[in-house]
Amino acid sequence: MARKKIENLSFEESLSELETIVQNLEHGELSLEDSMTLFERGLSLSQISQNKLQDAEQKIQILLDKNSNVQELSTFELTQGDTE
Repeated sequence: MARKKIENLSFEESLSELETIVQNLEHGELSLEDSMTLFERGLSLSQISQNKLQDAEQKIQILLDKNSNVQELSTFELTQGDTE
């Protein structure tokens, strides 16, 4: 099966493929050339995913700025009761 171009992958698809690449590299059963190819794709996936996260954060900030009634985002922390 042909791989999609990295820029055409959704964020979730990028993460899934990145996880697969890490697992394959950790097994250590690939040739050096194959390992380098996967490593390069993994770096590209990581960068694209980071860019997508930054874009989403920027969009959220713009929406919050447009609505002056909304306060800034705060860090969400689970309490003991939330995990049960």
